[in-house]
Amino acid sequence: MLLVTLREDPAEAEIPSHKLLVRAGYIRRIGSGIYAYLPLMWRVLQKVSQIVREEMNATGAQECLLPQLQPSDLWRESGRWDTYTKAEGIMFALSDRQNRELGLGPTHEEVITTIAREMIRSYRQLPLHLYQIQTKFRDEIRPRFGLMRGREFIMKDGYSFHVNEDSLKKTYQDMDQAYRNMISRCGLAFRAVEADSGAIGGSGSQEFMVLADIGEDEILYTEDGNYSANVEKASSLPADPQPSPFETYEKRETPNTPTIDSLCKFLNCSPTNVLKNVLYQAVYDNGMTVLVIVSIRGDQEVNEVKLQNELVRLADQYNANALLALTVPDATTQAKWASKPLPVGYIAPDLDDDYIRPASDVAPRFVRLVDNTGVDLKNFVTGANETNYHIVGANWGEPFPLPKQVVDLRTAKAGDRAIHDPSQILHSARGIEAGHIFQLGTKYSKAMGATYTNEAGEENPLYMGCYGVGVSRLAQAAVEQSYDKDGIIWAPAIAPYHAIITVPNISDTKQMEAAETLYQQLWQAGVETLLDDRNERAGVKFKDADLIGIPYRIVTGRSLKQGKVEVAVRATHQSQELPLDQVVSTLKQWLDAALT
Repeated sequence: MLLVTLREDPAEAEIPSHKLLVRAGYIRRIGSGIYAYLPLMWRVLQKVSQIVREEMNATGAQECLLPQLQPSDLWRESGRWDTYTKAEGIMFALSDRQNRELGLGPTHEEVITTIAREMIRSYRQLPLHLYQIQTKFRDEIRPRFGLMRGREFIMKDGYSFHVNEDSLKKTYQDMDQAYRNMISRCGLAFRAVEADSGAIGGSGSQEFMVLADIGEDEILYTEDGNYSANVEKASSLPADPQPSPFETYEKRETPNTPTIDSLCKFLNCSPTNVLKNVLYQAVYDNGMTVLVIVSIRGDQEVNEVKLQNELVRLADQYNANALLALTVPDATTQAKWASKPLPVGYIAPDLDDDYIRPASDVAPRFVRLVDNTGVDLKNFVTGANETNYHIVGANWGEPFPLPKQVVDLRTAKAGDRAIHDPSQILHSARGIEAGHIFQLGTKYSKAMGATYTNEAGEENPLYMGCYGVGVSRLAQAAVEQSYDKDGIIWAPAIAPYHAIITVPNISDTKQMEAAETLYQQLWQAGVETLLDDRNERAGVKFKDADLIGIPYRIVTGRSLKQGKVEVAVRATHQSQELPLDQVVSTLKQWLDAALT
């Protein structure tokens, strides 16, 4: 067996699960974000894949295998080529010897929609659900955490096709339950949360978050169990604003107060009395630059994911498909489009459009958005469009017309009140995204002309769903959630082996005979077993067994003289001596209980 364990943490590893998988000989780094799955890891991945496969097959989904090389033409049809190769920059793009552009698949919506377009003709063929388990490629800006954020990883992705939204929602609910089953069977604690659909798109989506302190995502939830969401998506009720101390409209000199803190100290007021106006610069995929003013209560922060989504919805107005970049423009960037210096830090919601210099690639007017927290303010403080001056006692109407686009743009946070029940407070946890399901609707089918004929002979676009789970990420998440100072603690369902027999002294004939007999009997009983017959000290073998995390350990040691062996449970470190003739039945009983 190829097993090389390390006593020291690898230099490139930052989190416990990454350190342990390398130390225990499960994975080996080949390049930045690129790992080899060694024999122990491959067994874990096969078991996770099998659980995923069983749960998918139980819903009626059919397994297939789609090409990893994808023609750019398909992605241009859907409008995502520039998004994935330029805006997000996560697709590996290349050209073949005939200069045809190709991408290495980060996801397969375009490919599967092409298949549906060519093969689905009638409503009689629907609903249809196809899935695959395959390697995906994403050019991560900063690969990190081993298999958590690599550039090559194993994923299950599935796609469903339907005649209408009701049929789609039925499969979406089936996937919700299937994903819960998958993650539970892998022995993991998790939360299903509302999520942002990102570049995949669609009307609604849900993430399955494995709970872990190192999780890159923040989850907000209520203890009544009725609300949980990724912070990118979460909505809440903020604290009520304090009464404004300003009763009349007045322009005041407020020198050196470009920040909310400095302004509130100068005016002796609360940030909840301030309407701050944040300037953003958006660049669309057709090269058009659009300037955006977001008005929001002074104590709140703009959620840039929500803002991006709102600007994507406005793309049609600028003959664009995708948003390439969203930034807060610095002085150098402002100089490229501003007709005169901007009163940064003192901007009002009605900043004049004449600050934008006429240009063919710059929209001539500001997009003005106001967050819900800004709409209800009374007698508020805001900029005067003049450096070192603010307005106090302002209200919507005159001189500040309320922007037509009122949207939820604030970042929800722990401590906020829940919208569904204001008596419930939002709490925070961190999670690792292991799965994500989407209701895509007709986004891809309309863009790519994938239709079916209904009972009346009419041609309609297919409704689609998309469902992904990270197989390799799920395996590492299991380690992140279950380890101790001695090493990994695998759940029996996904452990590479169920049991390990440790022979303290291979020169002792009786120890070896007992070990080899138990080894054969355990395999025959369905208990996958390792036999550690290396010529190493007993202490080294015990340390390795703990490090690699095999659930049950059998030691053919001194107690053999009484016809017994020591049996230890890795998760609890509890051990007992069992007669040789009871070892197989006992382990089989423990294993069956763990797998049900």
